Amino acid sequence: AGPAKARNRARFNQRRWGMWRDIVKYGVIAGLVVGVSMIASFWATDGQMPHGWLGMAVGYATMLVAFSAVFVGIKHQRDVAGGGVIRFWPAFGMGLGISFIAALFYVGAWELVQATIVDDFAGSYGASVIAAEKAKGIDPAALAKLTAEMEAFKTQYADPMFRLPMTFAEIFPVGVLVSLISALVLRNPRVLPARG
Repeated sequence: AGPAKARNRARFNQRRWGMWRDIVKYGVIAGLVVGVSMIASFWATDGQMPHGWLGMAVGYATMLVAFSAVFVGIKHQRDVAGGGVIRFWPAFGMGLGISFIAALFYVGAWELVQATIVDDFAGSYGASVIAAEKAKGIDPAALAKLTAEMEAFKTQYADPMFRLPMTFAEIFPVGVLVSLISALVLRNPRVLPARG
């Protein structure tokens, strides 16, 4: 019983170490995709990426491409270490770990973009919001209130304790959603089974 127990423990530790290794590996892959894409996009447009729905569409599409690493990472863990089987919670936890690392890369990339490419993002964002509302014919009192709000936002955004969590919160929920869907899909061993 002793040697068998030791072998089982060794296999468990090896599987656990393999999962952590895959979390880091696929997290870095997702992080590089989203981080490099962001830097390249802002560099190519001279820091003038569009605000509003178009900018959001580009940003979230890039995030989804990056988070395909969550699905691939969970599937790799299932097929290689799990012998074609993975339970929901380990799969979901793995997806969250990959997403967390990717989100850190995203935050770091945005800080780099702000320091080197984008000049006064908060001011530019505020000006675009005000311009959009002016085009809709906003009344003077509402305009004054909006202007004050944008000035307050600019002050808050200059504080890293406000800006960093806000940036993290832009991407991490997308990773949570992708992790949830991937875990639900891949817990079924008949979905995209390993070859051979």
